[in-house]
Amino acid sequence: MRRLESYVAGGWHRPTTNGRTLLDAANNEPVAELCPIAVDPGAAVAHGRDVGGPALRELTFHQRATMLRNVAKMLLDDDTKEQLYELSYCTGATRSDSWIDIDGGAGVLMSYASKARRELPNSTVAIDGAVEALSRDDSFSAVHVLTSRKGVEVQINAFNFPVWGMLKKFAPAFLAGVPSIVKPAAATAYLAEATVRLVVESGLIPEGALQIVCASPAELSTLLDSLTGQDSIAFTGSAAIGATLRSHQAVTEAAVRLNVEADSLNAAVLAPSADPDSAEFDLYAAETVKEMTVKAGQKCTAIRRVLVPQQHLDATAQALVAALENVVVGDPRNPSSDMGPLVSLAQRSDVEASVAALREATVPLLDNSAPSESSGVGAFMAPKLLQATDRWAETIHTVEAFGPVATLMPYSSISEAIELTAAGSGSLVASIYGADSDETGELALGIASHHGRVLIADSTMAAANTGHGSPLPTLVHGGPGRAGGGQEMGGMRGVFSHMQRTAVQGSPSTLTAVTGEHITGSQTRQHKGHPFKLTFDELEVGDSITTESRTVTTADVAAFAESTGDKFYAHTDEAAAARSPIFGGIVAHGYLVLSFAAGLFVWPDEGPVLANYGIDRLRFAKPTYPGDVIHVVLTCKRKTQLDGRGYGEVAWDTQVINQHGEINAAYDVLTMVANSPGRNGAPQ
Repeated sequence: MRRLESYVAGGWHRPTTNGRTLLDAANNEPVAELCPIAVDPGAAVAHGRDVGGPALRELTFHQRATMLRNVAKMLLDDDTKEQLYELSYCTGATRSDSWIDIDGGAGVLMSYASKARRELPNSTVAIDGAVEALSRDDSFSAVHVLTSRKGVEVQINAFNFPVWGMLKKFAPAFLAGVPSIVKPAAATAYLAEATVRLVVESGLIPEGALQIVCASPAELSTLLDSLTGQDSIAFTGSAAIGATLRSHQAVTEAAVRLNVEADSLNAAVLAPSADPDSAEFDLYAAETVKEMTVKAGQKCTAIRRVLVPQQHLDATAQALVAALENVVVGDPRNPSSDMGPLVSLAQRSDVEASVAALREATVPLLDNSAPSESSGVGAFMAPKLLQATDRWAETIHTVEAFGPVATLMPYSSISEAIELTAAGSGSLVASIYGADSDETGELALGIASHHGRVLIADSTMAAANTGHGSPLPTLVHGGPGRAGGGQEMGGMRGVFSHMQRTAVQGSPSTLTAVTGEHITGSQTRQHKGHPFKLTFDELEVGDSITTESRTVTTADVAAFAESTGDKFYAHTDEAAAARSPIFGGIVAHGYLVLSFAAGLFVWPDEGPVLANYGIDRLRFAKPTYPGDVIHVVLTCKRKTQLDGRGYGEVAWDTQVINQHGEINAAYDVLTMVANSPGRNGAPQ
């Protein structure tokens, strides 16, 4: 057994005084000792601000993403991963439970790395939304920019997912350029500490970007006292502690941003038409059993309330009891064990107290207590299925037994199912099972206001379904009311929550300099040659050409209709087109206009432009009529270097303009442009 250390200000600090012994959940053997911290927790905040933050902010989003990907690959290495799996057994997690925590945590890093490289610029600044024109002549505009806050995020994590719970907070903060300070839950702090040690000692991220403070709740207050308005707190745990954090001086006076993920009495609802012979009924029963037993029910997303139509109550009870009776509860190291113990004897006592409270309004359908009474060794508890005697009893909708416990209750109508689900006062997730889309749609919209996520499951998506209890990095994780009112992950939403959104006003040229992206109305550099002849490195934002003109003829429109088969009346029927309140006569196909525009600006010879791979923001602003004379103004709008590939993405602001100076079409052309020889992976 060893004393857990804290990684603060560039070094590991070993406590010198005794503390709390952390025990193996299955056999009560000592695993580690959590002692009073041997360093000032405030030093972690100062180090994050002064060292970690500046180092991160020097990196672009893509560079940070590459680092996250490399960390994920390191954690997924078989030898590295096995070290964590061995420790994870001590928490009571089976191997499949540990896969969710360890591999799932690394998967969050990988997902965020991939999304950031696809969706964020290779820059340190992101633009949020469209440019706002503040004058008629485009001389005065505004843009919302997102920049890194110059603070730290303090993570206060729960015991149930010491790896995933940490990394799903770390990934978006890291991408945003904000260092993380981890305060793990005591019961499983040894697994969080081991993970941080692997990441820090790998050298894959800048110093100060990740620190860990293995501290007691009393010592945590010292850490929070150091925070200012540039900092944030991300908390996962009980509603009671969440309320304490909300009243902390750092939050109330310094306006430290606080995100809370708290208690959640999640529900699973079986739709009325999902009878016991349906595939959806089987999916529902299997998912309920899974959510009761994975991690021994110690999941913030686990199903606690099982809602079924009155007519299917008995069949559901029989199906769940039959499946739960076959669950093997045992040592998580034993491959035959379906479910391991709770994290500690103290946690088992808490769950038993909650079950006792629930019994005031329920009767037991399955209440095998033998594992919890066996010789006092290990925090084992068999699954417990209860049935409500009064489905509106306050206890059922307020008491969360954080273990393998769920309450079955009937409902008489869809409206009652919605009200019962909402009686939980806000949850992280609810799931709905049924094949009738009218029923499931009504249920989903009825309960959405009280939930952060809603899963609608039927047989058509069963094979691809990730499940009720699986938060995904691309989707928001959080919920209103009792669930804390917070929100994490959600793809780039999670990244942007760590950044400061600022409205910047000025001339278009000034805004172009601020954002690195061409803003309509800003100065351009006209080329006598063609910008498609320039390599990625030679090209500059604002490089522009105005093409020659071309007249669109009636014969062009007729030929395009014949060759494509697009014979919509506005292109082919003079009388019908004349009656149109929009066109008033024959008009050219929009895609004909785009094709002619491409013919005006595309450079035909082999050169730096490797491919055109898309068009964004296409709008046909004005119809193009036979006889119109069009030309194109093409301007380099944005450059994004794709590291190591030998080319980058260039977005071209494209405007098709007629003889009256009116814009017929506007869009962004996306191209891949080669680097100069020897630059960023390009061949010499």
